[in-house]
Amino acid sequence: MARSNPVPGSISRVSTPGSPPDPARRTGTSEAPRPVYSTGGVAAATSAGIGLAVIVTLTMVGWVAAPHETFGEEIVDLLQGAVLAWLVGHHVSFAVPGGSISLLPLGLVLLPGLLLYRSGRWVARNCEIGRLRHVHRAAVAIAGPYAAIAGTLALLARTDAVEPSMPRALVMGFLIAFLAGGLGVLRQLMRDKGVVARDLLALMPARSRSLLVGMLASTGTLLAGGLLLFLAALAVSLPEAVQTTRLLGPGWVGGVLLLLIQLAYLPNAVVFAVCYALGPGFAVGEMTVVAPTGVSVGPLPLLPMLAALPENGAAPVVSLAALAVPFVAGAVGGVLTQRSAPDVVSEAAPLWGFVCGVTTGLLCAALGELAGGALGGDRLSDVGPSAWQVGLVAALEVGVAAAVAAWAANWWYTRDSPAAATPDTAPGAAPAPGPGPGTGSAARVELPADVPVGEGLATVTPLRPREDKGGGVAVGEAPPAGAPEEVPAAEEGADAAPAAEPAPPVGEERERRERERAERARARAEARAARAAEKERRREERRARRAERPRRWRRGAAEDESEELYGITYEAGPQDGDAPRT
Repeated sequence: MARSNPVPGSISRVSTPGSPPDPARRTGTSEAPRPVYSTGGVAAATSAGIGLAVIVTLTMVGWVAAPHETFGEEIVDLLQGAVLAWLVGHHVSFAVPGGSISLLPLGLVLLPGLLLYRSGRWVARNCEIGRLRHVHRAAVAIAGPYAAIAGTLALLARTDAVEPSMPRALVMGFLIAFLAGGLGVLRQLMRDKGVVARDLLALMPARSRSLLVGMLASTGTLLAGGLLLFLAALAVSLPEAVQTTRLLGPGWVGGVLLLLIQLAYLPNAVVFAVCYALGPGFAVGEMTVVAPTGVSVGPLPLLPMLAALPENGAAPVVSLAALAVPFVAGAVGGVLTQRSAPDVVSEAAPLWGFVCGVTTGLLCAALGELAGGALGGDRLSDVGPSAWQVGLVAALEVGVAAAVAAWAANWWYTRDSPAAATPDTAPGAAPAPGPGPGTGSAARVELPADVPVGEGLATVTPLRPREDKGGGVAVGEAPPAGAPEEVPAAEEGADAAPAAEPAPPVGEERERRERERAERARARAEARAARAAEKERRREERRARRAERPRRWRRGAAEDESEELYGITYEAGPQDGDAPRT
């Protein structure tokens, strides 16, 4: 049987490695698509089952490597520990005697995320999802059952010593499944329909897309700087980390598990380093601080990666170079914010750059809230940064740098974009046919060479004088010679539908109305052209008279009709217009 490739614009069934072959390809017969919600439930159960199997396997390996009693006496505790580890992977906190455990590794979210992403692609291959905008239905079909499974496991894992938070299990299970599963569905549909990510971003408004790109670029630069700061600090303190590992003596199996735990906490460490670079720093317990202003920490748990923390006292001088990271991130975000949507008005560019910084600050505050938490009670009940301080400082530092960079980038992008650069508005070129001034399109009107025209949302267009608005003439003026008189609406209606004549056939009546409508439109166009010619003639006469008499200052700017007024409008895409839809 010949293998067919997916055709762009259609949804094809594609088998990927690790998925069962498509029955339609194997038998050559068509198969009806599966229901979305039942298939989403199967995908959610499959992802949860595979994730539990992986966690139970790792728990069994750790149990075998550690000293233990007989297997039958610890099997219940072993399974409960595996379920707790699965819930921790979904960032579900739990209460313990005297406190709570909410400082959870962000890296463990990667395991359920990958499984749900794979399940989302499987749902997209087996269900009929006609449009990309229907992705949320498949995402909800996966997220609903998955949240129910997470809440049920949170109830089953409760003991006298440990009590997982069931509301948090429901919320986090739904969010992770909705985002990861929906991303998998979207990716599979884009592959089947031949849609690339650039075309998907093109569906967004230009300004929203530029702000999204700027925010992601600024946040990515901050995270990259935090990762470099943490790795540099760990490399300097590598002998201490090795000594801590020797003191623990985990062995080969325990060493691998210890390495996996530290890799799971690596995103938390990167976020902590970003908070250090921003300035507020973070705490490692009550009455402690790790910030550029100084370091004050107490006894720490035996974890090798904690050797990257500086010693008590003044912050290392070399680490103060990290304070430049937020400003670099703001510069990158500001430049990219104006790259795809430059502004004609230069004063608007810094505003959009600062908005990029504010959104970056909100995202940093959310990351700081997720990365921190508590490790029991007493001294380690407060570990991590202050979310509101980190968000406020990030918004100010990144926002100011992004505003300056956006202003400079906007000047650079628009320096070679005068009105004369466009073919339709070049000097001496006739204006393009279509709507006149006031329609919001600068390419359809003839502008002087000194009027800036941009490619962003804002566009400079000339404003009509009072006598030219609405296609009428000034009060007290007679219509120019040769212009046909306009027929009142009542008379047009009377001429269009005479009551004395018998009703003609439908087809002839429609053709007659179309001819009359075209004649009236032609007459109105000729009248507008005649009025425009008469207006230009009077303007030339005024200019000639003004040139003959001496120049002097005079009040009343309204009397000088030779000066053109310009306005700023915001363009809308074709899909945002009020045109009738067929």
